Amino acid sequence: MAIPFDTHPLPSQRDLMATPFKRDVKTRAVYQEPTPTFDKDNPFQSMMERFDYAAELLELDRGLYEYLRSSSRIHITSVPVVMDSGELKVFQGYRVIHNEVLGPSKGGIRYAPDVHLDEVKALAAWMTWKCAIVGVPFGGAKGGITCNPAEMSPGEIERLTRRYTANLLDVFGPDKDIPAPDMNTNEQVMAWLLDTYSMHVRRTEPAVVTGKPILIGGSQGRREATGRGVMTSTLSAMEKLGMRPGQSTVAVQGFGNVGSVAAQLLREQGCSVVAVSDVSGGYYNPNGIDIDAAIEYMANHGRSLAGFDGAEPISNAELLALDVDVLAPCAKENQLTSENAGDVKAKIVVEGANGPTTPGADDILNENGVLVVPDILANAGGVTVSYFEWVQDRQGYFWSLDRVNRRLDRMMRSGFDAVYAETERFGVPMRIGAYINAIEKVANALRLRGIYA
Repeated sequence: MAIPFDTHPLPSQRDLMATPFKRDVKTRAVYQEPTPTFDKDNPFQSMMERFDYAAELLELDRGLYEYLRSSSRIHITSVPVVMDSGELKVFQGYRVIHNEVLGPSKGGIRYAPDVHLDEVKALAAWMTWKCAIVGVPFGGAKGGITCNPAEMSPGEIERLTRRYTANLLDVFGPDKDIPAPDMNTNEQVMAWLLDTYSMHVRRTEPAVVTGKPILIGGSQGRREATGRGVMTSTLSAMEKLGMRPGQSTVAVQGFGNVGSVAAQLLREQGCSVVAVSDVSGGYYNPNGIDIDAAIEYMANHGRSLAGFDGAEPISNAELLALDVDVLAPCAKENQLTSENAGDVKAKIVVEGANGPTTPGADDILNENGVLVVPDILANAGGVTVSYFEWVQDRQGYFWSLDRVNRRLDRMMRSGFDAVYAETERFGVPMRIGAYINAIEKVANALRLRGIYA
């Protein structure tokens, strides 16, 4: 006799919907061996601290918590490259798939000497939450290779990229996992990845990667997308606080693709951008910096602001403590810490970078009444237009720049409003509101799909 399914649920289903998640606040123990010491600079631990708090507020089921905190798959691969000198060097490559509940996984690839597994795991999880917040039907992934591209020739970088792609041929795919540029990778690197993948599958597959040159299937507006999302998030935050762009000052830390575009667009909206910085240091002009001139100077001086005479030189530390209305950290992780967060005078912090604020700094900024627009919302413009690019590649029909920008602005504002609503509903900072919004969406999708056993 057949047994009715609804009276005898599968053990995995029963376990999944069982015990509400609770955290021991004193020890931070969460259904696994507690970490002996908390490393404030570890991006994965920083991400998990915020995730744990949001999960506790949601009273997330234990099974769902365990599922969402874990990476779906972790790929570690050795990448051998014959250098220009003839020497064989072996690099360590990573690709972490955090979650695929909402769709195929999506995330950038970074080349840097300090790339490590915990960083890639954190960035992959952040991608899951970013996609959920702005309503993009992707899961989260991230990749990286531990190398120093500044010491490598274009030919060496090409061979590195092609071998990494070949090693992960079974991982990548337009319906499986879609890479994109990240730190120290660009349109050219994505073109090499596209070509390598296409050669192996014996057909041109433009949707396998985003952030490509427009000529081979890239999207209008992709390069500016993350900076544009930072601009839109900043204007949305100003609106909530009753601030007017024409009467507001901004400091931007980091003048790469994200920071320079955000600074340029905020200036166009009427903000006075009084400070910018790059690896050479900070530059301050109380009357406002000519951002177009700074971008042109950088383009003509080896991608560096060193020697720029349109502003007074200051340190990056001084930039973070300037008396401005908005501070946009668009550089690297862990720039605002418990040591310097108390010096921040800005009313709004908009995180253009991934993980620029440590949990300790968060506490201080919240106590001081600073509105922090978190990275998983503020810099989600990049993945949003990556989604647009993927859609255009699948359709074989490409949009105008105006259409891309209008749709990006609409999705970013919608994401901001949804996160702000959670912030007010739970009485928490925007970062926790963002995690609540994202985790709830992914958890609900998982409940609907169920667990295959």
